[in-house]
Amino acid sequence: MSRVAILVDLGFFLPRYRTLIEGEANPSHTAKQVATTLFRTAERHVAREHGEQLYRIFVYDCKPLDKKAHHPITGKAIDFSRTPLFTFRNDLHRELVCMRKVALRLGELAQDSRWIIRPDSLRRLLRREIILDDLTEDDLRYHVTQKGVDIKFGIDIASLAYKRPVERIVLITGDSDFVPAAKLARREGLDVVLDPLWNHIAHSLHEHIDGLKCFWVKRDGRARHEISPRLRPGHKALKTQARLRRESVNRVSAVHEARSG
Repeated sequence: MSRVAILVDLGFFLPRYRTLIEGEANPSHTAKQVATTLFRTAERHVAREHGEQLYRIFVYDCKPLDKKAHHPITGKAIDFSRTPLFTFRNDLHRELVCMRKVALRLGELAQDSRWIIRPDSLRRLLRREIILDDLTEDDLRYHVTQKGVDIKFGIDIASLAYKRPVERIVLITGDSDFVPAAKLARREGLDVVLDPLWNHIAHSLHEHIDGLKCFWVKRDGRARHEISPRLRPGHKALKTQARLRRESVNRVSAVHEARSG
């Protein structure tokens, strides 16, 4: 029986969820609904009819912003720990950690947070369609960056590749920063599948995976691009890939030992 690990970038998952699943729903979906959809999406990548078993779902995110800041235009004090976004994110984290087979990996927010002009407003400003005095409260947003999330993602992939508790990993992300980790996993013989949730992905990421699979249905009912057919566990093609990688590693090791000798 082969096992599958699912790795989910929550910072990528949530915007795609709002675009393709939630849409204009009123009221907005609850944290429990989002967590349930995430779990079911991950589970669909496990081909139980072919003997696969879920190893674990790893979810990566950072703690929500909880600091206070003054808006540079209005001067109004804003407590981010009292915003609906803070409450939703905390509730979502609690829902996820209570689910079986789910491991939540939390990074931190960098300290260099600041107010920035939104891209659309900045373009209008540069084109001189507006001046600084025309900027309103909604033209600015508080910018924060994550710290440590990518490292945790990469370390977990490396651990799965070297310790081999699984035969296949599924990455639910669209970030090409994980290319080195995906390359390592493939060299170690793991089958690496990407689920970009219908998002466009960089060529560098497409080049270093074994398959592309998305189970979500687009809101218009159509596929934006073709999906690579998923090979069932034990498929001849997968066995050949793993065998070729092992043979390549063995050849390199043999050459190194010969030179050392």
